[in-house]
Amino acid sequence: MRSYRELYRTPEFTPLFVTVSTQIAAVTVTGLALATLVFAATGSPLLSALSMFGPSIAQVLGATLFLSAADRLPPRAAITGLALVGCVSTAALALPGLPVGALFAIVLVQGLVGSVGGGVRYGLLSEILPEDGYLLGRSVLNMSSGITQVCGFAAGGLLVTFLSPRGTLLAGAGLYLLAAASARLGLARRPPRAAGRPSIAQTWRTNARLWSSVQRRTVYVANWVPNGLVVGCEALFVPYAPHRAGVLLSVAAAGMLLGDVVVGRFVPFALRLRLAPVLRLLLPAPYLMFAAHPPLALALVAVGLASVGFSASLLLQERLMALTPDDMHGQALGLDNSGMLTMQAAGAALAGAVAQQTSPATAITVMAALSATVTLALAPGLRPTPPRPPTNP
Repeated sequence: MRSYRELYRTPEFTPLFVTVSTQIAAVTVTGLALATLVFAATGSPLLSALSMFGPSIAQVLGATLFLSAADRLPPRAAITGLALVGCVSTAALALPGLPVGALFAIVLVQGLVGSVGGGVRYGLLSEILPEDGYLLGRSVLNMSSGITQVCGFAAGGLLVTFLSPRGTLLAGAGLYLLAAASARLGLARRPPRAAGRPSIAQTWRTNARLWSSVQRRTVYVANWVPNGLVVGCEALFVPYAPHRAGVLLSVAAAGMLLGDVVVGRFVPFALRLRLAPVLRLLLPAPYLMFAAHPPLALALVAVGLASVGFSASLLLQERLMALTPDDMHGQALGLDNSGMLTMQAAGAALAGAVAQQTSPATAITVMAALSATVTLALAPGLRPTPPRPPTNP
């Protein structure tokens, strides 16, 4: 499967695409509204930031407790139910007079419940699409996520201005409801991928089994650590160029989009095997020139080129699927998603700490050098036993 036409003609892909995009829009809009509401109530930038990114942070805890549900619940029911939980909890956030502590309790619940969502959605994607279509489908969902976030922040800003933060939260609840309807009406009923009931013990056992494989462990680390360190570079755009940070972030998003399009749509399997190491090194290498404090034009070129390297994640995820039994796909992908979010947060924190002691340009260079070092150290473990070529059904 190499064309978008084939992809969208595949039964269930379009409703899954609509569901995922709508949920991302809901998360983006409500995150901005909640951060605005918390800042107005507390005047604290820290609490405002935590309210916006709290669900992502809480997903780390959820990944260690509830991820077994990703393969042990019927996908349609799970996706619909998660969207409905998002709808109800977001509507609750809009209640007038709700204490800040209660707001954060709801945000924690959203993060814990949402930790299962990525595994369910991407596990279902591996069932909906033939093996040779997974990379293209995942790249389309990645592109949709980036575009939806950009549009969602813009729309959220307008909604907060014209509707108020609480009105925007209610609009977000409506988006969650729309996502639930799309999943319920557009997806087919399927049995769980794995037998047994979801439990914390089962989550630990499966996580341990996933982590016990040296090859899978190498893929996880290669997808988490270099990526997170480079996100740390991006986290310093504001202190590096306060009046040009938006341009740098836009170019980074454009580079990521370009990489996903090219790798997901145009690169054949045989070339992907040779291209993967290049893309992994492309991700940190251009940032090394920040040691010389490049002019804005050159910095933009470096950032755009480096961001194309994020498409290496698609190839690592493809490799992870080839190394993982079908009944563990959901939890494997959910663990990958949660680990990536964790390392991105850690990378941003580490970059900020280094910049605090040195300078933004120095910190960007240090983070890029660390990322390149980890990538080179992991390269031997990613070379042997390439994933089998995908086959058409």
